[in-house]
Amino acid sequence: MNDPLIIFDTTLRDGEQSPGASMTREEKVRIAKVLERMRVDIIEAGFPVASPGDFEAVKAVAEEVKDSTVCALARAVEKDIDRAAEALKPAKRGRIHTFIATSPIHMQHKLRMTEDAVLERAVSMVKRARQYTDDVEFSAEDAVRSEMDFLCRVFEAAIAAGARTVNVPDTVGYSIPHVWGERIKTLIERVPNADKAIWSTHCHNDLGLAVANSLSAVLNGARQVECTINGLGERAGNASLEEVVMAVRTRRDIFSCDTRIDATQIVPASRLVSSITGFPVQPNKAIVGANAFAHESGIHQDGVIKKRETYEIMRAEDVGWIANRMVLGKHSGRNAFKSRLKELNIVFKTEQELNATFERFKDLADKKHEIFDEDLQALVTETDLELENEHFRLVSLKVCSQTGETPFANITLAVNGSEKQAGAPGSGPVDAAFKAIDSIAGGQGQLLLYSVNNITSGTDSQGEVTVRLERGGRIVNGHGADTDIVIASAKAYLNALNKLVAPAERTHPQVGQPI
Repeated sequence: MNDPLIIFDTTLRDGEQSPGASMTREEKVRIAKVLERMRVDIIEAGFPVASPGDFEAVKAVAEEVKDSTVCALARAVEKDIDRAAEALKPAKRGRIHTFIATSPIHMQHKLRMTEDAVLERAVSMVKRARQYTDDVEFSAEDAVRSEMDFLCRVFEAAIAAGARTVNVPDTVGYSIPHVWGERIKTLIERVPNADKAIWSTHCHNDLGLAVANSLSAVLNGARQVECTINGLGERAGNASLEEVVMAVRTRRDIFSCDTRIDATQIVPASRLVSSITGFPVQPNKAIVGANAFAHESGIHQDGVIKKRETYEIMRAEDVGWIANRMVLGKHSGRNAFKSRLKELNIVFKTEQELNATFERFKDLADKKHEIFDEDLQALVTETDLELENEHFRLVSLKVCSQTGETPFANITLAVNGSEKQAGAPGSGPVDAAFKAIDSIAGGQGQLLLYSVNNITSGTDSQGEVTVRLERGGRIVNGHGADTDIVIASAKAYLNALNKLVAPAERTHPQVGQPI
């Protein structure tokens, strides 16, 4: 049998550090449930000390997830570890993941600590975490630029202090595959008690090598890979879970290990994360991109028709590319609707949430002949957004656009329950709608991104719009969906404005109080 390769998914923590990718507690739980269904081994749910909201989100995931280990991040600081332990109390299986930087540049300029002080802190905080759980992971931040002798000392001490997993991160995406693999191999050979812990790798994609570096680490002894759905993450992102899993599984002739992942859940998970974060998946993205299994060349098409393996190394259905159509329409009842949501692992806590989503479903069924599972995911996301953010709400929108005339938008918004109306011209219907909103909301932020993607195929498809706004260094994403692109755009813009209005309590894991 192949060795087990542990999949540590950090979509809810590191993935959320992408500018504008913040998730609500409910959204984190929805994604966590899909990851659990996918049989992800460890789900890193967040950084509890960052904010009360992040604490509650980690706690909520810990309460809901039963089959996967739930992990919480903590700096090598007492209050971080205590807060992580508190958030993980409801977990059936919980892990505390503590880290401290070990590279000269980080120790000198960020931590202002000596090597001995860093080593002492690492040991004491691993021991503190062990007071709460036997499952402790230690990471040497910026291991890629750390001195090998010091890395060996730190990892040996962390394992001796009780760390069951030691993680070697390429925090800045600096390494290349053969160098990274050699570093992992050297660490395992030189650390005397290396066999007492599982070795993990966490690679960033700044040079486009996160997956390649992760696989090189696996070939050289790492047995845990830290990754995210769609490669989501700050800067250029993290190693892509779907690419790591399918590379190991497809090249069994190279890898002596395999994961326990149910690969048929990969595409549904990808779509859900994309919908919630507002980060669309590029069509040529490996495994989950819309063109991943498309063949346009006549030679390729002929080959695939005669024998699939001529141009396909994986089966599309093995990673979840199956036409999941709802046989539901405007005459479908509430129970049938509820049953289909349950099959998608979507369960509402209150009848109010279910009823609100069912009403949206009925409205959509009047506009679309066929309803897809992706449409359902968008409906649920929209209901969550409306229930959470009610400062600005779209009541009505009318836009006039015709050849040779300046587009004009008339809009009615509910602002804290009180209706306000405004009108504005624009260079196009969307521009006019945004300017009309700004005349009421007061121009809350600078528009950084406006993106439109179709949720499903067909001219009656819902359009999903992502809007990114920035104000005072704070970046938020808003998203909205509708069969009318202008209305979807207005919903997305208002969603982003609502996030800007809400208090910004979250602290980035790598900043905050000095350590």
